[in-house]
Amino acid sequence: MARSITITGALGSGKSTIAKLLAQKLGYTHYSTGDAQRQIAAKYNMTTLELNQLADTDPSIDQQIDSVFHQLEDSGQLYAIDSRMAWFFMPKSFKVKLTVEPKAAALRILNDTTRSGEKKYQTIDDALEATMNRRTSEIERFKRTYGVDIEDPNNYDITIDTTDLTPEQVCAVILKEYANQ
Repeated sequence: MARSITITGALGSGKSTIAKLLAQKLGYTHYSTGDAQRQIAAKYNMTTLELNQLADTDPSIDQQIDSVFHQLEDSGQLYAIDSRMAWFFMPKSFKVKLTVEPKAAALRILNDTTRSGEKKYQTIDDALEATMNRRTSEIERFKRTYGVDIEDPNNYDITIDTTDLTPEQVCAVILKEYANQ
């Protein structure tokens, strides 16, 4: 039985790239929490890191971002979703976690000219510090808000380290496991 695919992982792990590629290969609809988060951050005239910091004290931010997932799961449509928490809100999904070495992630982010709504970093160290701060904020907030540890590998059907893999290689691993579910 086909089901939506939810992809979570560290910043710079390739969530958006992989979700878009999977959606294309499978004919699924792509949905990105990152896009929604960047739109909300722009509405508040702040960066995504600043929005995350606001979300630490304003639960309405997470509610705005997360409210859509129950509707997506119940829609009957198939999605490839990149999101930190979609796996939690869509328990019937095929849950993928992507990991990446922090410096590799920072380099990807530094060199990604397509990112909008995020600060443009001058050095790899700036990108590394900002992404580590954002990840720490998210881990703590999701534990506090939802009682889940997004770092726990038991929450996912598969975990893939993308550090030394191309997007096509990552997709091949996911598609193989997805077909065998």
